Amino acid sequence: MSNQFKEQFGRYFLNGEFEEIYGKTAKSFQNLVSFEQFRELSLDYNSDVSSYTCIVSNTFQGLERYIWVDDTYTKTVVIAFDGQDIIQAIYLKPFETYPSSDQIWTKNAYSMPINDEWYVFWGGTNEFINYHYPYEQQRYAYDLVKMVNNDTYKNSKLQNESYYAFGAEVVAPADGVVVEVIDGINDNIPGEMDEENLAGNYCIIAHEHNEYSMIAHFMKDSICVKKGGKVKAGQLLGLCGNSGNSSEAHIHFQVMDHQDFLQAKSLRIQFHGGAEPIQGDFVQPSSASKTESDTFDKIENSVTAGELLLLLPRIIGQFFK
Repeated sequence: MSNQFKEQFGRYFLNGEFEEIYGKTAKSFQNLVSFEQFRELSLDYNSDVSSYTCIVSNTFQGLERYIWVDDTYTKTVVIAFDGQDIIQAIYLKPFETYPSSDQIWTKNAYSMPINDEWYVFWGGTNEFINYHYPYEQQRYAYDLVKMVNNDTYKNSKLQNESYYAFGAEVVAPADGVVVEVIDGINDNIPGEMDEENLAGNYCIIAHEHNEYSMIAHFMKDSICVKKGGKVKAGQLLGLCGNSGNSSEAHIHFQVMDHQDFLQAKSLRIQFHGGAEPIQGDFVQPSSASKTESDTFDKIENSVTAGELLLLLPRIIGQFFK
């Protein structure tokens, strides 16, 4: 497949070249969606659209993905190609943003709560690269995992100890005072989630300017700071685990305007050095980032009324439903 088709897919889609597009889709996709269904949904979706612009091009879960938005920034088309240039999924969905809160940055500068290289699984200012974004309480949160050779685990994916992030050190993102610690919650079997203890084992730190950082999903009994204790940036807080509403070992990190994460509003994080990490970046303690090319495993397809859905990428952390 030519790069021209991928890079100008928005034009092909808008011009109604549905037969050519459909012919490049995977058999699994065609088994779920007939050509007539695809054509009808696409024609309806394109009504009142005059152009599409590609705003993101990256590789996620082993697929080359392009995110297109229409001229009014209200409609999104996501298309994903595999290594053989076969279209594995198409995702049509409204494009929703929150420009007012996007402009509210933390007054303090922070570092990622890590002391080596991690990968941004979720992060950014739209829901297609950050699953947290629609939820005000965690809109600018990050989910971080560790990867080796494009995988987050080795051997059995059913054992926490197989995940590179499990047991990795988690550190304070800035100076502050510990105001809440929850520990003693069991780590999940990978793939299972504890919806009764949303954040699992977690630590909340108060910083200047009434800002609070939260790091969640620690390993059971690993948090080594106490409520009321002062911490310095980079100080060890505990070890990464898989507790709470989490399906594999990772760090959930956010900064908010209130100590209670269920009542707080998430704040867009100002990082040292002016970095703005998003999904697909590798990050260091300094928050410098670099782009990843290939990662993670497969996706599946499903259909709902009015949408052709790319199955939501693997949810490794979720507080609210």
